[in-house]
Amino acid sequence: MDKVRQTAAEAVADIADGSSLAVGGFGLSGVPNVLIQALHERGSGRLSVVSNNCGVDGSGLGILLAAGRIARVTGSYIGENREFARQYLSGELEVELTPQGTLAERLRAGGAGIPAFFVPAGVGTPVADGGLPWRHDPGGGVAVASPAKEVREFDGRSHVLERGLTTDFALVRAARGDRHGNLVFNKAARNFNPLAAMAGRVTVAEVEELVEPGVLGPDEIHLPGVFVQRVLPLSPAQAADKHVEKRTVSVPAAREEARA
Repeated sequence: MDKVRQTAAEAVADIADGSSLAVGGFGLSGVPNVLIQALHERGSGRLSVVSNNCGVDGSGLGILLAAGRIARVTGSYIGENREFARQYLSGELEVELTPQGTLAERLRAGGAGIPAFFVPAGVGTPVADGGLPWRHDPGGGVAVASPAKEVREFDGRSHVLERGLTTDFALVRAARGDRHGNLVFNKAARNFNPLAAMAGRVTVAEVEELVEPGVLGPDEIHLPGVFVQRVLPLSPAQAADKHVEKRTVSVPAAREEARA
């Protein structure tokens, strides 16, 4: 039952070339940066990644992207990464864009053993009709396009069939966790981390604070340990190393008065 690993390298040692990964995080919140860095150092390539976004230039999954380690991305928001856009438009990277809520449910469904489900999001658009560019050719044309999906009517409303997602591994970050793999997430980090953890056949969680079994009350656990196979406790410095994607500061009162 003790799932603790002592080093990040040990935690990702069996993630081989060609593996599929579900990776938690929302923007730069709750991103498993330590595990991503260890995977980068391991040298694994041709990875298929499922994540809401693909990091930013020089941070998070952006590190693996810049090194050419990612072959395919299933995601929702890619607007903050210039290298992502460059690789996608040049045909180096295959990208399956999915509505954000649909992506979350595809991960949850996969983890719950649900192979597919119907949802209204995307009906009447290329999400359902097909034709979205998955991969471009070097000249900017479409080399691989998304296929059309089944559309069915329920209670007078059209819905599109979406497949549940499962991956070989999942990398997530939690605020607290115990040796059995029970996890607690902090605020926005709870958006995709629990869902990514559910989808992975082998889930590795880096935790900012490791506690002993029994410390976490049953009602405060966001993800039970049955979904987690490995736990990596972070050092205080690693836990405190958090990035801000868009820093917003208020105007000092004195400056506001001067403007008036």
